[in-house]
Amino acid sequence: MHPIEQELDNRILILDGAMGTMIQPYGLSEADFRNASLEHHAIELKGNNDLLNVTRPDVIKEIHLQYLQAGADILSTNTFGANAISQEDYKTADLVYDINYQGAKIARETIKAYQESNRSRPLFVAGAMGPTTKLASMSPDVNNAGFRSVTFDQLAAAYTEQAKALIDGGVDLFLLETITDTLNAKAALFALMQLFDETGQQYPIMVSGTIADASGRILSGQTIEAFIISISHAPLLSVGLNCALGAKELRPYIQTLDKEAPFYVSTHPNAGLPNQFGGYDQSAEEFASLVYEFAKNGWLNIVGGCCGTTPQHIEALASKIKNLPPRQKPARRMQREGITSHPKQGEYSVTSKSTNALSLQEFLQKVSEAEDEQSFLQVKETFEQNKKQYHPEQAMLINAHIFGRYQYLRSANKFAR
Repeated sequence: MHPIEQELDNRILILDGAMGTMIQPYGLSEADFRNASLEHHAIELKGNNDLLNVTRPDVIKEIHLQYLQAGADILSTNTFGANAISQEDYKTADLVYDINYQGAKIARETIKAYQESNRSRPLFVAGAMGPTTKLASMSPDVNNAGFRSVTFDQLAAAYTEQAKALIDGGVDLFLLETITDTLNAKAALFALMQLFDETGQQYPIMVSGTIADASGRILSGQTIEAFIISISHAPLLSVGLNCALGAKELRPYIQTLDKEAPFYVSTHPNAGLPNQFGGYDQSAEEFASLVYEFAKNGWLNIVGGCCGTTPQHIEALASKIKNLPPRQKPARRMQREGITSHPKQGEYSVTSKSTNALSLQEFLQKVSEAEDEQSFLQVKETFEQNKKQYHPEQAMLINAHIFGRYQYLRSANKFAR
């Protein structure tokens, strides 16, 4: 078990807050986005905040430190747009490795410096990977619905390059955030799983989608339930929601995540909805009070802030939820509450000779608990014998989860060679 999973079983972990809106008050000029090697770069670089890892690491380190002092347990690297596809807009794709490596290194060094006088809790670095500036499943040309500005293979290659540098820089886990297109997320997951398989190293993966509007769907059209199913083939640490909406607007979707997700659940909302000038007016106290309700209801394992949030927002949040228990994974929650294995009307269950009837959530948990070849083959055989007792969509989800577990165990050398 990864150290972060041990922490998540015992408490709600605090993710940091916004980076972009924290950089703005520094009033950085074009010169701050350049160093000696970029002195004569032909394209304006101001606004390429990821580049500050190379040109102004002191600014990024200062922001990281403020979040640690506010109570953050997880620092997300300043690498949201540090992929070749997004960096090409600035003609800096050749700097992707350095940007990511330095981004991870800065966060790691900040934690090390902070822990010299504050050793009260474990701290983690999450390698932040954004959705890129192009969508794989939607056309940017209204006159040509079949056109795509990027391919799955191009996305996978870009994410692989980014992930390698983040690993070299010292991340503990990955955060695929602000997912607007599920196909982009699947390309990132494919890249990570291939990389884990090649290197023999396994890292926890957080995935956080973005609800586009009041329809309750992400931009590529999927509901929360469909989004979960689409990414459940991967051995995820958590699934969550961030950006676009504030905590108030996210409430029903976080409740759905709690109900449907077989993983830990995260959220890092904006500080409310933006005003007419693009700013965020929600106070730290209001933000913290709204998110506190999610945690009090037992819906969360990881929580932080997105656009407009500051160290003050994170500090208020950390203070409010510090004594609340974390969300229990479905199977554990059923066991704790004494719920029997008999399914409710309309639910499907599976029965084996050696166990009571298992609900969908219980069976998914059973897959996640397979830690060696023998236990994996047993749970796979149980599914093959009883899969007709599930609804076809539920069977598809279980099968995807089994495949994801297989990939994890294989990359972790848990199978006989």
